[in-house]
Amino acid sequence: MRRSSLEFSRAVYFACYSKAKEQFNGIFVPNSNTVHIFSAGSAAFVTNSLMNPIWMVKTRMQLERKVRGSKQMNTLQCARYVYRTEGIRGFYRGLTASYAGISETIICFAIYESLKKYLKEAPLASSANGTEKNSTNFFGLMAAAAISKGCASCIAYPHEVIRTRLREEGTKYKSFIQTARLVFREEGYLAFYRGLFAQLIRQIPNTAIVLSTYELIVYLLEDHAQ
Repeated sequence: MRRSSLEFSRAVYFACYSKAKEQFNGIFVPNSNTVHIFSAGSAAFVTNSLMNPIWMVKTRMQLERKVRGSKQMNTLQCARYVYRTEGIRGFYRGLTASYAGISETIICFAIYESLKKYLKEAPLASSANGTEKNSTNFFGLMAAAAISKGCASCIAYPHEVIRTRLREEGTKYKSFIQTARLVFREEGYLAFYRGLFAQLIRQIPNTAIVLSTYELIVYLLEDHAQ
């Protein structure tokens, strides 16, 4: 479930991002930071709204405690259980934290697009030719994506902690602000960064590969169209 949901969410996100970028290029200065910020935010909003029920079930399954003598629920059983105990609203627990996490996407893409623009204007990129230039650009984009995701994750990571707490079953966490205050009061500021290192190890390579591959596919399609 995790792999398929991640692939689907990536597909939804980049489809929305490309479409939003086309629209905002006609409103603001083309390919400006404003365009990138609005495009990233819009794509993240749509993706979070569509995918939250799936992510909710996935998180609930990850947090599920095995009860003696009972088997762990599969995806369909977990979805049915959430609906039976919490109704439709149960599938949207943590959505406010996901919307807060849009800031991470905006920061990531704002930094990434700035670095990408710098790479295109760099003397090394302009002087290189053919295969050497393409190779330099590809690995440069991977580095840019890694740096962007690392910075964005460090800045916006607290929303991940709050979102996970909200998705726990039968907890004292009820809303975004209430959860943030409660975690801070009971566990201190450092609790908001619990698990950050594991998150960086998982997300940075993934984002670097996904973004650079996306750029490569767009480049190949545009080159083929010409």
